[in-house]
Amino acid sequence: MSLVPVHGGLDAPVYRFLALSKRKALLAEAAAMPKIALAEAELATLYRIADGTLSPLTGFMDQSVYDQVLDQRHIVSKGARYAWTIPLSLPATAVEVAALRVGNVAALTDAAGKVVGTIQVSSIFEWDKQRYVEKVYRTGRLDHPGAKIVTDDARTTLVGGTIQAFRPAPHPEYGHLVTSPLQTRALIATRGWEKALAFQTRNPLHRAHEYALVYGVEELTRQGHFAGCVLNPLVGQLKSDDVDATTRMRTYRVLRDNALIGQGDVRQDIWDQAGYAINEVFDLIGLDMRMFYGGPSEAVMHSIYRQNHGFTNLVIGRKHADAPYFDGTAIWGDFDAQEVFDQLEGDLHVKPVKVGFAAYYESMGRVDLTERHPDEKPFSISGTKIRELLLAGERPDARIMRPETADILSAAYRARA
Repeated sequence: MSLVPVHGGLDAPVYRFLALSKRKALLAEAAAMPKIALAEAELATLYRIADGTLSPLTGFMDQSVYDQVLDQRHIVSKGARYAWTIPLSLPATAVEVAALRVGNVAALTDAAGKVVGTIQVSSIFEWDKQRYVEKVYRTGRLDHPGAKIVTDDARTTLVGGTIQAFRPAPHPEYGHLVTSPLQTRALIATRGWEKALAFQTRNPLHRAHEYALVYGVEELTRQGHFAGCVLNPLVGQLKSDDVDATTRMRTYRVLRDNALIGQGDVRQDIWDQAGYAINEVFDLIGLDMRMFYGGPSEAVMHSIYRQNHGFTNLVIGRKHADAPYFDGTAIWGDFDAQEVFDQLEGDLHVKPVKVGFAAYYESMGRVDLTERHPDEKPFSISGTKIRELLLAGERPDARIMRPETADILSAAYRARA
């Protein structure tokens, strides 16, 4: 079976991890190098360049590529254009920049000063934050989560250059569920899936949220494909009010381990025709990458990550990667993150499976798309009420959230209260 190609027309994902046998010598050399400290989000970007999730990048973008992404929304690889919508260069402090020289190598460290890799500096340039926000978020306003990430950062200079990195230690609880592109591609090939559907999320799954994954794989299966589906949550840096990755991964694992995905909500006729059940073609893989809260621009990036991991399709819901202005008004339209795939400025092989809102309907006794029920009011509970119930140790109605998920969230909320 032929897998989806690596982004950028490469034969294989980029690989920039250093062998352990090189560590001692490089650490000795790094002692005399200028240093750049990476924040948590930048560490994840470093490692995703190194493992190939961000192929065809071999390092942080220099100014010419950075500007090309902002202005033209693509990169060039092997003479062809490939879709790319959020530039990735490395912020540095004034003190760090003063010690850098184009053409020289600098050591990269974590916040504690531990060397995590190197960069051969190819570009040093000003970080025009207003321009960045206007191009990536399609708004000049700064009162939203994506802009806050940028404006809260005191650094005003960006660095580009090819990197090498030491492999990071896996997370002690869920690190075994975070795979590299090579590992994910091997899983897909081993399963023999003709279509591999990824589901992006940064949240615990309510049943209506879960249904987007169910709908997506059912559509591919109904079309006659042998399709697998992977819950592929981001476990990188999020907003402070998002549920932490450890808690979320526990909720996802209980769904997988108890074969609960789609329970009560599947179209049984599709699976009877296929001859197997949805949980037989379901898996869970974490992706350690930050959220940009970038709406349409981030939807394209989410697709690039997944293409490099071997997925053919990605669920794109209404308000994908959405976060409103701080006054609650919308930055983008409900369907902008779906429509962006009809306006790409370069090649992208992953195809979106576009899904609308879903809710529980008494007339069907299950979750379904709201567009199919224009004259029926769904069963609903506000997010505030759900949080109140969880904090009180009570389960929200099972039509909204599976008890197994609710119990994990309730314990986590009460532990932090």
